[in-house]
Amino acid sequence: MPGLPPPRPIPLKDRAQLVFIERAQLDVRDGAFCAVNSDGTVTQIPVGGLAGLMLEPGARISHAAVALAGRTGTLITWVGEGGVRLYSAGQPGGARSDKLLWQAQLALDETARLRIVRRMFQIRFSDEAPSRRSINQLRGIEGVRVRESYALLAEKYGVAWKRRKYDPKDWEAGDSPNRCLSAATACLHGLTEAAVLAAGYAPAIGFLHTGKPLSFVYDIADLWKLKTVVPEAFRISGLAARGKLEMSPDRAVRLACRDSFRHSGLLSKIIPQIEEVLAAGNLPRPEPPSDAVEPAFEDDKGDGDDGHRG
Repeated sequence: MPGLPPPRPIPLKDRAQLVFIERAQLDVRDGAFCAVNSDGTVTQIPVGGLAGLMLEPGARISHAAVALAGRTGTLITWVGEGGVRLYSAGQPGGARSDKLLWQAQLALDETARLRIVRRMFQIRFSDEAPSRRSINQLRGIEGVRVRESYALLAEKYGVAWKRRKYDPKDWEAGDSPNRCLSAATACLHGLTEAAVLAAGYAPAIGFLHTGKPLSFVYDIADLWKLKTVVPEAFRISGLAARGKLEMSPDRAVRLACRDSFRHSGLLSKIIPQIEEVLAAGNLPRPEPPSDAVEPAFEDDKGDGDDGHRG
């Protein structure tokens, strides 16, 4: 707006988590982000203070709204009903060349990659990874521990649990615990993707996961999954089984995850933990080639994270 400074990104750690929006038109009015509902009511949304927006079916967004979200460094994600299918995502920033090259170098060095996977194992389970184990062996040990954790949580909350099973082509085919887990995991992945992009890294270059556009997102999200969203998913599933929910399990899970993220202070911890995990690779950051062309002009240092463009 005339007379006001342009919006600038703020650090991810100072933001709220995710907002799910369905059946509303997202636009900009008087320089502010807003949702126009079908009855004409307008809800202001502080988009610059959010890590991400997850647009469910029925949501529409204007060019001005997308541009404003880009300037403020807010990830926009188009998802399926319940937030469990990712269709597309609009980046709030992008990978910095120095960080991207370092991440790629770590992923391509087998010794560094093993160090990083061992550090992730230690963070996830609060226990040193067994010595002299390959990444495949560590993945197998991890799978056993995760299945045991699921079984213990199911017993704690009175949930009839068989195994993790999710068919992305047939959402309704899954049982209630699996649908709750999928909805909860989608929330965590959305938040983690926003953090990875804000930090200036590439979501696709993973260390334990590989071959997917969000492999690194899955790596980092797994560090928090058992501490945040998985217990909430089983708790909500247990309430649903006993008929004690006043809303759909999918919505209850999203609200529970939002509260879990806030209580754990997750947004302030993800980016520092990304740096901690990559530092375990024990490789120096690569220097730019001596004959590379330097920037034509220096950008002003903003208040946002390294990956933010504003």
